[in-house]
Amino acid sequence: MLINAPGSPKQKGIVTYAVSTNRQKPLAGTVNAAVFNTFRRTKSQILYWGVPILFAYSALEWADRRNHFLNSKAGRMHDAETEKE
Repeated sequence: MLINAPGSPKQKGIVTYAVSTNRQKPLAGTVNAAVFNTFRRTKSQILYWGVPILFAYSALEWADRRNHFLNSKAGRMHDAETEKE
């Protein structure tokens, strides 16, 4: 692109080539933007997926402890006592 001063004659025969900055560095700032954008998006959405994951994890932990108890000697004795009643 040529910029002519007002009142000056048009220039001929001058060709200017330029390479776009996107072509020079196509991945410039990608890693930095990805890290901070991921942090920002995670921070804004953590209540939507963090609470259900925490609830599901605690339910699985409870079920695992209960299963170990019921399959232990003490658990079987407790189960036998409740069946008698």
